[in-house]
Amino acid sequence: MDGISAVTSTPPRPEPAKDEALRAAAEALEAQFLTEMLKSAGFGEAREAFGGGVGEEQFTSYLRREQATGMARAGGIGLAESIFDALKRRADNAG
Repeated sequence: MDGISAVTSTPPRPEPAKDEALRAAAEALEAQFLTEMLKSAGFGEAREAFGGGVGEEQFTSYLRREQATGMARAGGIGLAESIFDALKRRADNAG
């Protein structure tokens, strides 16, 4: 290998499957946190004037969870990125 190709070659990339698993875990944790925040904020609760009933009460938790998962995948509040960075540092130090 000549000097030019050695300089322009890219360094080895970390294991993408491992990083994807860490990122998925971080997003899942952020989504769970956001689900609880939405619940505390009253998101999805039945309005007195319209709707309600047993069916709505049963599926409200699913709506909150899906909303929170969508928020986390779209960048959320940045919690997943912080969790991912911490998990990544810990995995790198352990291995």
